[in-house]
Amino acid sequence: MSRNAPFALSVDSGGDEFVATGDRPRLSFVSDGSDLHIIEATIDGGTVVTAEVRGHRFVEWPFAALRSGSRVRWRVRRAAPDASWSQPAVFEAGLLDADWTAEWISPVEAADAGSGERPAHVLSATFALPAGIASARLYATALGIYTATVNGSRVGSDELAPGSTSYDRTLYAQAHDVTALLEAGANRIDIELSDGWYRGQVGAFRLPASWGTTLGVRAELHVRLADGTTQVIVTDGTWTSVPSTTTRADLMGGQTVDFAATPETATAVRVGAIVDAPSIAWSPAPPVRVLESRAPVAVTQVAHGVTVIDFGQNASGWVRLTDLGAPGTRTVIDYGEYVDASGDLSTAHLDSERPEGRKVFVQRDEVVAGAAGDVFEPRHTVHGFRYARVSRAGEPLDAASITMQIVHSDLKRTGTFESSDEDLNRLHEIADWSFRGNAVDVPTDCPTRERLAWTGDYQVFAPTATRLYDVLGFTRKWLQSVRDDQLDDGRIANFSPDGRRIKHHLDDQFAMMTGSSGWGDAIVAVPWEMYLAYGDRAVLEENYDAMVRWVEWALEKARTTRHHARAQAAPDPEPFEQYLWDGTFHWGEWTEPRERDAEGNRIDPIKHNPMAWFMADKGEVGTAYLHRSTATVARIAEILGYEADAARYAETAERVADAWRQAYLNSDGTTVTDTQAAYVRALSFGLIPADLCAASLDRLVELIRDAGTHLGTGFLATGDLLPVLADAGRADVAYGLLAQRTAPSWLYMVDRGATTIWEDWEGIDENGDAHESLNHYSKGAVIRFLHTHTLGLRQDAGSIAWEKITIAPLPAPGMTWARGSYDGPQGEIAVEWRIEGDSIRIVADVPAGTAARIVFPDGTAHAAGPGRFDQTAGFPASTLAVATR
Repeated sequence: MSRNAPFALSVDSGGDEFVATGDRPRLSFVSDGSDLHIIEATIDGGTVVTAEVRGHRFVEWPFAALRSGSRVRWRVRRAAPDASWSQPAVFEAGLLDADWTAEWISPVEAADAGSGERPAHVLSATFALPAGIASARLYATALGIYTATVNGSRVGSDELAPGSTSYDRTLYAQAHDVTALLEAGANRIDIELSDGWYRGQVGAFRLPASWGTTLGVRAELHVRLADGTTQVIVTDGTWTSVPSTTTRADLMGGQTVDFAATPETATAVRVGAIVDAPSIAWSPAPPVRVLESRAPVAVTQVAHGVTVIDFGQNASGWVRLTDLGAPGTRTVIDYGEYVDASGDLSTAHLDSERPEGRKVFVQRDEVVAGAAGDVFEPRHTVHGFRYARVSRAGEPLDAASITMQIVHSDLKRTGTFESSDEDLNRLHEIADWSFRGNAVDVPTDCPTRERLAWTGDYQVFAPTATRLYDVLGFTRKWLQSVRDDQLDDGRIANFSPDGRRIKHHLDDQFAMMTGSSGWGDAIVAVPWEMYLAYGDRAVLEENYDAMVRWVEWALEKARTTRHHARAQAAPDPEPFEQYLWDGTFHWGEWTEPRERDAEGNRIDPIKHNPMAWFMADKGEVGTAYLHRSTATVARIAEILGYEADAARYAETAERVADAWRQAYLNSDGTTVTDTQAAYVRALSFGLIPADLCAASLDRLVELIRDAGTHLGTGFLATGDLLPVLADAGRADVAYGLLAQRTAPSWLYMVDRGATTIWEDWEGIDENGDAHESLNHYSKGAVIRFLHTHTLGLRQDAGSIAWEKITIAPLPAPGMTWARGSYDGPQGEIAVEWRIEGDSIRIVADVPAGTAARIVFPDGTAHAAGPGRFDQTAGFPASTLAVATR
């Protein structure tokens, strides 16, 4: 391959051993900035076809629609006579929905044991094949989660298939190459099926998911023979059903496997019980996999037969156990994030309060030993944990036989950061781990107590996620569920996929808490971030109608509702109030640092006075987000060519901004709510008039100083806190907050031994007691600042897909070097700066297709790229003090 040839060829789909697509995949590659390219494809080994295309990102499929199972080998070059071809890439079309002939089959189930306690089932078929097997593909999907084996060997490396979706509207299939597992003569296929996301427990209160009551599998095995014929084995009435040795399988509660169980007699499967399954599609997301195995770092016996194992890292996954003891030995494994002062596992901090009483948090696997050589790996559940408590009576445990299997979506890393400051390196590492532990097919809030894909969490973290990993396909898949779950009136569900199906239960109390600013606004903010990072116009097109419905609902509520306190103070509303969104429920800033009572106890405002919290006026937050979302929809409408919408929403956004200013901004630049979060949000969203920005900033700094240089932001504003300060010339305050070691602060977590970001700023308090989730990635959004400001690598305003960048390092006090990279749509950008005496050297590699501007701390600027930039400028110690003041 020539150095100037295109590279990094990809299509917009996921897959396990190979990429499986629909009939018209989009093609992407990295090129040298040329506009015209030649694409060459060979389909099913036949005639070579070529086409000239424009661009290099998300190029529409230029040939005839693919047929089911088509195998494509393609390459690309610039449209120049002497241009070199790229290395070839391959993908396959999956089995398209119209071509499925298999029936849905369901297991024969005994009396219903209830959500969280049901066993798995094995659905099986035997079949004969002639000699001369050329290739074979297994296409499968399920209502539930499934694992498959062919002739006793595992199929694929993906986990928790078919993944978490809104099953009433969207269902993905998986494709696997099983050629090597088949043989001439008799063959057998087994599919183990359990409740999974479809009808298992969901949320903190472990309520049953209500997608359906009957599990189902649909599968087809397509075998191509050497003589050119194809043999197809499908799920139908000839398959059999038998209870699995997995006697309990629940994604949240855990899994029990009895290897000593007596096999039961197989019965014929049920056919026709599934009547309303959606059409089958192919996911744009990468699969969930076991991506790392970790051995114990510490083993502690806390009681006779009870051992606590520390794997050194909080993550999502399960344990693999090879030493099961003598036949009949029962081993119980409890999982958690925390050990108490005695060294024993404790999960009390993850319990949930309900009106009828406390819901005790449990993640527990169990295994009963059978024959020698059995291995326990519970692939029908997933846990959030650092510690495992292993209980076994009568048989010793060989700690070397247990490993932690780390399980999450197999996202491609795109961003790196490291520096001379080990504390900040560690903060970056734990935030990265926290996101990975919550990227298990969908972006969850935590991998333990709730494990729900809350819209607010990902709205907060998406700009950071795009710097760390290629999350476009992962995000597009999730956004499909957000659209699927949208209520008829335009509200966005609090989390998606919504197993509670609030859109069908509007009388539920939780429906009253659906439609919050900062959460529902994810339908606007997240696609916009994906477009900026990757330049994918389709992510805007796919979500535009849902964005408009959401914004129109919020605008209608602003017009027709008023907060009761405002109505009591002035029965007749001011004209601007029609643009204040204060009359419906908002979660608000959420998880701001907690105040303390006279005895020093932390006060939970919701538990302390839930009605006061629920009824509080959060219109400042709601109206700010209404402005941002409406303004963003205006920009998106302009991009998509909807000129009338663009003009209307731009004007409306200005009216909302004016209403916010009249209601919440004082003439001296202070805000009515006068909180750190209010100033951060207003400055970040452009709500403060230019002549008052300095006064608002000064008040923000004053509040921070009054708090002893501690932050006071919570869920929504924390990610913007440091950029707002630094961009306004107060990097000294930003770095002061970042260096703070007492709570509330990020380094308090680091000093307390956190290996992931906590939900509560004092997730482990000064007494060593745990509170709330210890793996909640939203506050980890701060590490984007390390990329954009400390390293100094950011995309320019108005640029998409990293076509224009600025490299402007802002060194932290005492830091002597930093380096990092971003491997994006134009190729890899690498940056390193180093302070050497009284000078600073910046080295940057800029790919073709990207225009760079390098700005030294003294203000000198240089145009750069493509290629290497390497220059030095003066940077005496006194300059550092000025730069961070």
